[in-house]
Amino acid sequence: MEKLYYTIGEVADALGENVSLVRFWSNSFPSLVRPVRNAKGNRLYKAEDLDTFRQIHFLVRDCGLSLEGAARKMKEDRRPVESRIRAIEILKDIRQQLEEIRREL
Repeated sequence: MEKLYYTIGEVADALGENVSLVRFWSNSFPSLVRPVRNAKGNRLYKAEDLDTFRQIHFLVRDCGLSLEGAARKMKEDRRPVESRIRAIEILKDIRQQLEEIRREL
């Protein structure tokens, strides 16, 4: 079962980044990431926001784009980025399974 909301720490852990960087990206992409705030004022992100963060992470870290370039790319067409990220996640899962099989042998 998937959660409805993720804390900023959970998003940072999922991306392997610092909380401050996630906060910076959240502020840099206000049209793409819209966190809700709880009664304490903490940011809570939806699953769609987590997917958007994964796309930003891929474009900035893996492709080497600037924040402006990543924003431009995401406004043009997000489908190629989404499919590439999905493929990378599938390949990582396959690699993990193969490593587990290797350890068992």
